Amino acid sequence: MTRVFSGIKPTGHLTLGNYLGALRRWADVDQHRADALFCVVDLHALTVDHDPARVRRLSRQAATLLLSAGLDPERCTVFVQSHVDEHTRLSYVLECVASDGEMRRMIQYKEKAARERKRGGSVRLSLLTYPVLMAADILAYGTDEVPVGDDQRQHVELARDLAVRFNQRYGHTFVVPRATRPEVAARVMNLQDPSSKMGKSDDSGPGIVYLLDEPDVVRKKIMRAVTDSGSEVVYDRETRPGLANLLEILAACERRDPEDLSGAYDSYGALKKDTAEAVVELLRPLQERHRALCADPGYVDGVLRAGAERAREMAGPRVDAAYRAIGLLPAV
Repeated sequence: MTRVFSGIKPTGHLTLGNYLGALRRWADVDQHRADALFCVVDLHALTVDHDPARVRRLSRQAATLLLSAGLDPERCTVFVQSHVDEHTRLSYVLECVASDGEMRRMIQYKEKAARERKRGGSVRLSLLTYPVLMAADILAYGTDEVPVGDDQRQHVELARDLAVRFNQRYGHTFVVPRATRPEVAARVMNLQDPSSKMGKSDDSGPGIVYLLDEPDVVRKKIMRAVTDSGSEVVYDRETRPGLANLLEILAACERRDPEDLSGAYDSYGALKKDTAEAVVELLRPLQERHRALCADPGYVDGVLRAGAERAREMAGPRVDAAYRAIGLLPAV
């Protein structure tokens, strides 16, 4: 069976974009068609200044929301990255295969480092090396497919390069993964800035619908969404990005085509109202499940404990093989 790995970083509250772009696909498709692992990649949240208590809180919230979105621990493996030592064990070995130049060419490093230096600060070493940890996340499990957005494809390409290089130098050890971009995944843009993705690390709250927003808050944010000049409701990403974003959100909620939907509206107000109600109804069962899981923390603990045990069983033999292949003396 195909093995799929994907993770979510606890650097902010999960958003409608996370759900429509990834979580729904994981729950509806990936966990049923593949041997799937879904991980809260909390170690990646440490590459920038952070509040330790907030990282812990968001990590648990993310794990709970993965289950609330429909991930079934009987069908897939749900766990927290730092609970499985094989990730960091393998990361150092892969650092010994990666090059400094490769790390400094990573787009996210260049962008974040430039912003930090502009403010007069410095970046953490982990920001430079974390793509290798991401490669370890993937390669430790013999992953075949990594469902990612376009902004993460470079990281999967690095994992592929490191796997090929290691296999050539030290003997075949790793499966060479491939990035996949599900056709049904929606790219949800910020409601106040439709040129930017609706990101969980973004500070512009009014433009972001969070998965745990109250229904009235959701309605208010969508009704205040930026639209474009003109009054005709047409679907055109290039010239009418605000309107296109609303149509795409509504279409994703109802699993329809945004171009088909555009002909059903003669005003922005009606479109916003229907989009708001569609999002409220989409999130309602997820929020109900989240409340139930928060009332039973022992269940979530059990899922994460069992998931980590299963992940260690899968990753351990491959990481041990990598240690032997690269020349490390086996423990006695």
